[in-house]
Amino acid sequence: MNHAVRNYALVTGAYWGFTLTDGALRMLVLLHFDRLGYSAVAIAFLFLFYEFFGIVTNLLGGWIAARSGLKVTLYGGLLLQVFALLMLALLQPSWTRLASVTYVMAAQALSGIAKDLTKMSAKSAIKVVVPEGEKGALFKWVARLTGSKNALKGAGFFMGAALLTAFGFVGSLVVMAVGLAFVILGTVVALPGGIGKAKSKVKFTALFSKSAPVNWLSAARLFLFSARDVWFVVGLPVFLASTLGWSFMQVGAFVAAWFIGYGMIQAIVPEILRLSGAGRGVTGDTARLWAFILTVIPVALAMALQFHAQPAPSLMIGLAIFMVVFAINSAVHSYLILAYSHDDEIATNVGFYYMANAGGRLIGTLLSGVIFEFSGFIGCLMASGALVLAASILSLNLPRGEAIPLSVKLAEAES
Repeated sequence: MNHAVRNYALVTGAYWGFTLTDGALRMLVLLHFDRLGYSAVAIAFLFLFYEFFGIVTNLLGGWIAARSGLKVTLYGGLLLQVFALLMLALLQPSWTRLASVTYVMAAQALSGIAKDLTKMSAKSAIKVVVPEGEKGALFKWVARLTGSKNALKGAGFFMGAALLTAFGFVGSLVVMAVGLAFVILGTVVALPGGIGKAKSKVKFTALFSKSAPVNWLSAARLFLFSARDVWFVVGLPVFLASTLGWSFMQVGAFVAAWFIGYGMIQAIVPEILRLSGAGRGVTGDTARLWAFILTVIPVALAMALQFHAQPAPSLMIGLAIFMVVFAINSAVHSYLILAYSHDDEIATNVGFYYMANAGGRLIGTLLSGVIFEFSGFIGCLMASGALVLAASILSLNLPRGEAIPLSVKLAEAES
């Protein structure tokens, strides 16, 4: 038990360090290039390869880890992130915009691969290091760690804005690269080399799900995360900075607060579901209900802004409500992917599912820049409502009837 907890703590600590730099890097790039006068479409393209290579990495990550072990994928991801940070630090102000955008896209591609290798390793570790007979005792501990990871992503957004203000673009990247290097040195020696390695050879064809429930859930997940990122990735920060005139620190703090709150909500999703009447089980009906509830929120916020409601208070209220309902949707989805998978196919099904998740982020990121450029922030919100509606309709195909017990799998899914 102590050995298992130590291993998971090492993996989680490394993932925490990575998560801080990942959130900070996104905010750094977004605010720096907005300050340089890049359009919303150009900024969206900076993140295009980040999301695209996340799709590829999620598909292949579980297969690679099963063959080589989680230690290889975890530290491979961390080292790639250090390289990507230092690569961005070499960006020259004298380069043309085309050269700068191409260079940043290449660096972001490496960061996208790094992020999903690290994330896949951390999320898989709990299935590997927690003994079968002792999962119940770790339920609340794992749930709290789960929420803290997402909260740290929010802290990373704030850290990125603060570093940009204090050290500038290049200085911030160097500081983060050095800090992440210390994380690697502090954990790489102590983690066992064979953790997560499959006992038998995993075939490449096992990556693609043959289960209808997994396929429908993955499709719904794609549209769910498109709906979040279509207004959150580019539209919201640029709107706050350009239209409302917020400073880097204000934008970073606001986005950070959202993700910190999101992580806190995720940590108590089991309690929320029990209080809402889902304590006896979570089913496809649960996913449908919360998806339809989420559909209303971005549309209502768009209407409020259209009819000249005060933008700052409206955004804060709307984002707070969206945060709670989206966290519940995400938790239910991530629980169901495990509930729909047999033990011998969890790794590959989860990889397929998170590939759809990354695809949704890619679509949402690209649409966020394009729609904001031509239809403004209200257009992004309306697109979000349409994408959530699509996720709701796809959820109609999820299995009905028999309740799925609400167990420790929920905590595992959100780790």
